[in-house]
Parts: sequence; structure tokens; C-alpha cells
Amino acid sequence: MKIWCFGPDNAGPNVVVDITKGVQYMNEIKESMVSAFQWASKQGVLCEENMRGMRFNVVDCELHTDAIHRGGGQIMPTARRLYYGLEMLTEPTLLEPIFSCDITAPADCMGGVYQSLNQRRGQVVEEIQITGTPLNLVKAFLPVSESFGFTGMLRGNTQGKAFPQCVFDHWEAIKGLPLTEEKARNLVLGIRKRKGLKEAIPDINDYLDKA
Repeated sequence: MKIWCFGPDNAGPNVVVDITKGVQYMNEIKESMVSAFQWASKQGVLCEENMRGMRFNVVDCELHTDAIHRGGGQIMPTARRLYYGLEMLTEPTLLEPIFSCDITAPADCMGGVYQSLNQRRGQVVEEIQITGTPLNLVKAFLPVSESFGFTGMLRGNTQGKAFPQCVFDHWEAIKGLPLTEEKARNLVLGIRKRKGLKEAIPDINDYLDKA
């Protein structure tokens, strides 16, 4: 087993691995396969966003005996389509960034804190009473997409007595699969429209039939 390449830092934790046995000319196409992998990692199949958590195993390969047919111009586009086709087979979804949110507020305002989090898909992790003070600390996870305007809502629901502090914590899969569920599909289509891409979910046959 040979690990050819890890994905670039800005493309997330992806890897392509050569597990072929007895296949000739693999060293000649390695750079082209890696370049296609990095290209595909930066522009995923659903809406050309970075991939995360993908591993591609090169299991077998049949290459032309003439070196002129093993150049980057032949290998890179084919490998990219193959990576996209394989990604489609794994039921891909989108990941959204999640904030870790610490909210400090008096005990009598906890109702407003929980109301604000519920309205923004927040998930409460724990509530701690700060020793020696009348304040409570609520630790929660809040989707970044729901954080815009959250501070104003929170202060409105707590008469200005709550103070949030948010920092990025992790990535989390959205609910539903874009290939099978309407809500997730509409989210992908909305992103594609905003980016000026073809307004349709890609079809696996668009890649594998041509690979």
C-alpha cells in the first residue's frame, strides 16, 4: 500500500492510496492522478465545495503500452471524473461549520436563552452555575449559518442581560442526503444557483460512462 497524497490543508482530510499489485506504469501516472485528486478535492461534485473525509483506493488499472497515451492530458480528466463518480456512489452530503457558544446570563433569563437557541437550531451541551455569582453559563453548539443576528435576538429575549461568545468548533453533516431528500436537495440546488453552476444535481452516469 502506498499513500500517494494527502489533501491540501484547505481541502480537508482526504487521501488517495495506491493498493494495486503488479500493475505496470503506475509510477508514470502517479503525478497526474495526484493532480486530479487535488483538483477534485478542492471542487467537490455536489456544488464545487471542498471535500472532507474522502479516501480513494486505486485498486486496479489497465494502461496503454504506448507512453504517449499515458500523459497528463489523458489521465487527469479521466481520473477527475472517476473521483467524482466514486464520490456520488458514497451518498455525499454537505457539512456545515458549527460554533461552540458560551452564553452568560442571570438565572432568571434562562428561558430566553433556551428560546433563542431553539429558534436557531442550537444544541445545549450543559448549564453551569458560576460560583459566587447570580450568573449561569450555558454551553451550546450553534450552526454558523444561524449565528447571523443571533446576538440581537438573544439580548431581545433576555432584556439585554445575556452575553454570547462564539468560536468555531467542528464540522457537522446536515440532516438528510441531497440525492434522496428534498430539503437537502434544495439546499444544494440553491448553492449551485448562487455560484452560477448548472441547476441540477449531477448524475453518476455523467462521470462513469466517460471515465
